[in-house]
Amino acid sequence: MGRLYVVPTPVGNLEDMTFRAIRILKEADLILAEDTRTSGILLKHFEIKKPMQSHHKFNEHQMVESVVNRIKGGETIALISDAGTPGISDPGFLVVRECVRNGIEVQCLPGATAFVPALVASGLPNEKFCFEGFLPQRKGRMTRLKALQDESRTMVFYESPYRLLKTLIQFAEYFGAERNASVAREISKIHEESVRGTLARLIEHFTATEPRGEIVIVVAGKDGKKVEDAE
Repeated sequence: MGRLYVVPTPVGNLEDMTFRAIRILKEADLILAEDTRTSGILLKHFEIKKPMQSHHKFNEHQMVESVVNRIKGGETIALISDAGTPGISDPGFLVVRECVRNGIEVQCLPGATAFVPALVASGLPNEKFCFEGFLPQRKGRMTRLKALQDESRTMVFYESPYRLLKTLIQFAEYFGAERNASVAREISKIHEESVRGTLARLIEHFTATEPRGEIVIVVAGKDGKKVEDAE
């Protein structure tokens, strides 16, 4: 029987790719990629010449059985997403679950995940935190925010730059405008930036400055420690 490797890929800087990740991808019989065009650039950069197959949220349910059968037949399959660790706000959970259910060995390599550097660099308590990923865009969004009002741990969210300001305003409404937070964008890229301060301060900043790039929002829990306001 083969095995499934879950392989993190850089969230920005290609130098964040590990030697082990490159080796595994070169040895795999098949690479499952969220977007073969995006992953094709990465594979070409590291001279990895292996067959790829699309594996994304629109087809993963249909693909799971065939992937499991191929691994049972002896193939080694590597799963990657466009950036970061598969399964963290990206496709991956379903195929991992089915492999585990079928007694297939699953190995997840350590590597890039956007929320970890954002959390550590935020200056907010990180010994305990909760990862919320992307909030529901419509149904269930307000219910989730209300449920988090009394959360004492630091909270971590992913957000689109197009919805960032709206989300910060909603956070101020539910958590209080004086709640401390940090917005990290373009992590590990040339224009990486962290803006820290109260939610009121962040709303003011991103009202004046249009946000761009991938966004991670870190929000202090209820009664969380205060960090210094800085850009």
